[in-house]
Amino acid sequence: MPPAPMWSPELRRGLARLLTFALLCALGLVVGAPAQAATNLVRNASMETSAKGFPQCWKRTGQGKQNFSYAVTPTARTGKAALKITIGAFTSGSRGAVMDCAPTVTEGRQYDLSVWYTSTSAATAMTLYRHDAKAGWQYWTDLATLPATKQFKQKTVRTPPVPAGTDQITFGVNLYGAGTLVTDDYKMVDATIVAPKQACKRCAAGQWRVMPYQSSVRAIHAAVLRNGKVLLVAGSGNDPNAFKAGTFKTAVYDPANGSFTDVPTPVDLFCAGHVALADGKILVMGGTKDYAAADGSVGYKGLADSYLFDPATNKYTRTNDMSAGHWYPSATVLGNGDVISLGGLGADSTGTTVTEYFDASEGRWLAQNEAVQTWEWWGLYPAMVLMQDGRLFYTGSHTFGSGLPGAGARLYDYPNGKWTDVPGLQNKDYRDQSMSVLLPPAQAQKVFTVGGGNGDVGATAGRLTDVIDLKAANPRYTAGPLLPLGKLANGQTQAANTGKMYVSLVLLPDGTVFETGGGLHNRADPVFEASIYNPATNKFAPVAADPVPRTYHSSAFLLPDGRVMAVGDNPGNGSFDTRISIYTPPYLLSGTRPAITSLASNQWGYGTTQRITVDRAVARASLIRPAAVTHSSDPNQRFVELPMTVNGNTIDLNMTNNPNIAPPGWYMLFVHGANGVPSVAKWVKVG
Repeated sequence: MPPAPMWSPELRRGLARLLTFALLCALGLVVGAPAQAATNLVRNASMETSAKGFPQCWKRTGQGKQNFSYAVTPTARTGKAALKITIGAFTSGSRGAVMDCAPTVTEGRQYDLSVWYTSTSAATAMTLYRHDAKAGWQYWTDLATLPATKQFKQKTVRTPPVPAGTDQITFGVNLYGAGTLVTDDYKMVDATIVAPKQACKRCAAGQWRVMPYQSSVRAIHAAVLRNGKVLLVAGSGNDPNAFKAGTFKTAVYDPANGSFTDVPTPVDLFCAGHVALADGKILVMGGTKDYAAADGSVGYKGLADSYLFDPATNKYTRTNDMSAGHWYPSATVLGNGDVISLGGLGADSTGTTVTEYFDASEGRWLAQNEAVQTWEWWGLYPAMVLMQDGRLFYTGSHTFGSGLPGAGARLYDYPNGKWTDVPGLQNKDYRDQSMSVLLPPAQAQKVFTVGGGNGDVGATAGRLTDVIDLKAANPRYTAGPLLPLGKLANGQTQAANTGKMYVSLVLLPDGTVFETGGGLHNRADPVFEASIYNPATNKFAPVAADPVPRTYHSSAFLLPDGRVMAVGDNPGNGSFDTRISIYTPPYLLSGTRPAITSLASNQWGYGTTQRITVDRAVARASLIRPAAVTHSSDPNQRFVELPMTVNGNTIDLNMTNNPNIAPPGWYMLFVHGANGVPSVAKWVKVG
């Protein structure tokens, strides 16, 4: 059997945090009058005042099975008191303490949180919670993993910008294994960098440029490589004549100089699946074994072939075959670096029910009897998003046809071969070529699903969007804002009850989502509209539209310099638009961008602190996983928040200890000025 991707120590700690805070809230422990404005917003920061043997304005937290004790110890950093937590025999869970007198905070501002501590265990984390004015207390994020230390050591971390709706925050230190933890001298201060005013209000729409050259291939599949170049895969390019002739194409595009490098392509990788592995190679699975019959009597047939594309050599090398053929398969990387692939059409053109599992450590697809099977057909390009607990979330986004039976979205527990319906997805049978993304930051565990139609019945695309919080006890979709209306080819505004299918969503370095492209109907009627969605406000802001139609077989994706590239359009007449459009978002027109001047290392382990230097003050840092997109599907796209410790132009970035938040691989590292302007990315390898 393949290694189970779910129950890692990091995952157990993550679940412990959630259960701890759920218990804490249920017992009404996180309460108290807000602190008055002061330099240090923490009350009883040095633990000097106690009541009934415990520091005032602090509360115990924890759950699970272990022997534990709390004590006020005179072995303090300053004064005569500090808080000591001891865990003896340990089975599961955690113990900790948080501020009970939670300070008030202001949306959008950032705060430096610090603590002095000693610990005999490295299973220790600084954890942050937020109070939502409507939803109550919620786990927000782990700020940092704290190394063991015999002498008092200070850890200071800057919070991400406070999310909308937050009126209080609290933090503390949790111990997740046997050992002794002592904490003292907490501090919380407002560290917000005031953003300069935008110099160019007319630039708020951003700018498009259609490049003076065209793609050398039909760019049906696109993957951003760890060297900043872009893999463009056509295979036969949806051209039956090219298929019959065995003319299969791939090119590597270099945005820096506009060059294209042809790559010998072994089989028809048209409508394959693809995903970046931990080493930066692109795993490509499936493709087209045969085209559908002209009379519709036989559908497309899927390949079982699989290849690795190496950016260092620009060559494909073959792996072993999958257990079955797959045309339009999914591809999701797991927290251990392995890959799950589901759905598509098989070699006989019927729906493939085989679950395929690629063991990255062995470099092979497991045999059918080695992988856990559900014998369920998941559709064509089913969007499967990795959750922080190791399960997969099928968002309801797919290609062609109606949604799956049931509610249209599911939670999928691969190791146990089980799935459960998730309710709330609107009009679930009309989400063909909608798109879904894990919203920034990945730690928030919210998924956004946008647009869609039903090409099989010729339905007009809709404007619906849906948002789901996967951290909720019983996740369910809720309605999001309607897509903005765009213009049709005749210059008229589309009807108010219509939207877009073939839509593209791109995570941007400033923590927003760029939405672009799409059309009213299957391979017809492009809609010229683009907007930027802000997860903090749950609103769209219309921006400039791509002047090139982008419907079927189109894609958009982020480049390392912070711009967005859009390719493709394959209308029903069989033509293909090979023009390339580049979008400059408003943030690149809003002032000077910061620069990352050095990296201590580009190899990042989980739970580590990584040092960089910058050329000016920055307000935020993040990792963005590079795109591997086709057919409005890139379920591996994610934006990972990096809490910061700031000392002038030296920044320590605290990496999550949960590989399900940031699966292993190469990421683009961005830092952000207070005005939202990002740096050019540096590449780092996680895991």
